[in-house]
Order: sequence, then structure tokens, then C-alpha cells
Amino acid sequence: METTLELSPCREKPRGVMYRRWVISSTGLRQLFRGKFFMILLIVAWTASLAMAALAFAFSQTVVSGGWLEQGAAALGVRAQAVASAMGALVLMYPDICVSGVFAAIFWLQSYVGLGLCLIALTVLVPRLVARDRASNALIIYLSRPLTSVDYLLGKLGIIAGLLALLWTGPMLFGWALSMLFAPNSDFFVYSISPLLRALFFNGISLVVLAAIALGVSALNRRSRNTILLWVFLWVIVGALAKPPKAPEWLKRASFTYNLDEARKSVMRIDGVLADAAGKLPLLDRQVVEKLKVGSREAAAKNLPATLRALGLFVVLSSVVFLRKLCPE
Repeated sequence: METTLELSPCREKPRGVMYRRWVISSTGLRQLFRGKFFMILLIVAWTASLAMAALAFAFSQTVVSGGWLEQGAAALGVRAQAVASAMGALVLMYPDICVSGVFAAIFWLQSYVGLGLCLIALTVLVPRLVARDRASNALIIYLSRPLTSVDYLLGKLGIIAGLLALLWTGPMLFGWALSMLFAPNSDFFVYSISPLLRALFFNGISLVVLAAIALGVSALNRRSRNTILLWVFLWVIVGALAKPPKAPEWLKRASFTYNLDEARKSVMRIDGVLADAAGKLPLLDRQVVEKLKVGSREAAAKNLPATLRALGLFVVLSSVVFLRKLCPE
């Protein structure tokens, strides 16, 4: 019996470098989806987006005739009905302060949830970025031609960007879009755009910082356990030591979470929202005005130039570590 050797060329369309980058990113994300822990984080993130939309919808009821607020106030008596009417009139007269302020507060709260979930997820993801590739000598395969170190870097960045999109950016945009779907008028769209853009800007800053630090930490050691311990040390322990108001300035700048919190204050400007409410809204009690002013001072960023320098240093040092370790061993 004769056998023939098939020497016909492969008819499959050759894949480009972009496809190889996508394979690195998609493989890393698929590994995350296989874990129950990540799925729990995913459920929490998207449940928070629904809560975000629910808060916006509840606020919109203040200006809707016959809404829940008006109906509930009518059931409580004349005084409650007058208060509800005054609140609705206040929102209609000052939508730039009320609507913008409420959405700024919603995005402010959602940023804590999103960033916190991303930090937890990165604890699981960090060893899978570079450490395991170094330990198994997989870098020899990854960095073989035509795939370069830049392609490898972009593929790993795609994993982190996908993580943030699933746990933070996606839920934020979905919650906002859902709240716009039930918005009673165009004011809610117009005056929510600025807080949304600020929230997205802070999201972008966090992506750059977290991606650089996660890749640097992962590349620093071959052992997954050591990598996780280093990540937890930088995130939890240093962050806790930098949190007290009387902590030394150098210790505060050594915590990337403290600096990200300061960046949040500078970008999202919740202090400006509180100051505008205290200075421009009428019919507010004097004690309420004073509390708003105190809250505005506490929510203000302390030293933006120092924050930017610290975050920039984190990104540069982490990038140097990553690039020096990015070689076959």
C-alpha cells in the first residue's frame, strides 16, 4: 500500500502580529474567567452599576410630576409635600449644580468600588503577567520572531486594560447610559457629561499607573508567591501606613494608592461640587452650609505637583524593572 506525502502549501490565511498580541491578551482574560473568584468580582462590579443607575433614577424623581418623591410626600402630609416641591424647584432652577453634583458624587463612589475591585483582581492576575513566563522560560517562545518585546508588552497591557474595562470602565458607562435612558429631560444628559469625562480621565490615569506597577512587580521575581506578597505589601501595608493624617510626607508618597486617591480628588473635584452647593444654593440651613464647606476643604487635594511626581516615578521605575527583566533566561 502506497502512501503519498501531501506537500501542498497551507491555504490558511497567515496571521499578523496584531493577532499574536490579541492571543496574549485574550488568553490571559480567559484564564481569569475560569476562576470563580473573578466571576464574583464581576457580579459585584455590574451590580454596583445597577445601583448607580438606581440612585440616578431616584434623584430624577425629584423633578418628575407624579413621581415617587411627590407621591410619598403627599402621603406624609402638607409639610413633606412642600419640602418635596421645594427640592424639585431647586433642581429645575439650578441643574448645573444639582444634576452635575449628584452625578459627580455617584461617579466618585463608583470609582472607589471599581478601583478596589481592580486591586483585588490584580492580586490574582499579577503572577500570570510575567512571573510565570519567566519561571517556565516561556519568554523564549514569546519573544521569538516576529513577536518582539513591544508586542509582548502590548499583549500584557491588553490583559490589564480588559480587566479594568470589565470591572470599572464598563460598569461605569453602563450605569450612566442606563440612567440616561430613564432621564426625565435633557438637563440630566448635558450636566452629567462633565462628571463622566472627569471619571473617565481618572480611570485612564489609574490604568497607566496600575498597569506599570503590576507589570513591574510581576517581572521582579519568578516565584508567584513572592510576587503576590510584594503586590500586597505595596498596596495594603504601605497604603495603611500612609493613611493617617500625621504620617510622614515621604511615606505618603511611597503609597501608590494614597497618590491615586489624591489624583481622584484633583480630577473629579468633589470639593468644588460641595463648595458650589454651599455658596450658590438657596434655602439651605446654616449648619448644612457649614458642613458642606468643611467637606469641601477635606475633599480638596493637598499637593497635586507632589502627587504627579510620585505617580510618574512609580510608572518610570516599574517600567525600567519590567524592561530589564524582559529577556529570555
